Amino acid sequence: MDVIYWLIPSMIFVGVVLVILLMMGVKSGQYDDLEGEGQRILFDEEVDNQSNKKK
Repeated sequence: MDVIYWLIPSMIFVGVVLVILLMMGVKSGQYDDLEGEGQRILFDEEVDNQSNKKK
């Protein structure tokens, strides 16, 4: 039963830290374009193809 006395406050602390990190990520724009990165990997860029052919 003594474990609950330090377990509950520590989990509340961890939860608050995670919420703060999430808010910092949202404010910095990390989650603005969720689909762009997934689609960017599927399509080759012309500049990359031309530079690889010259080598």
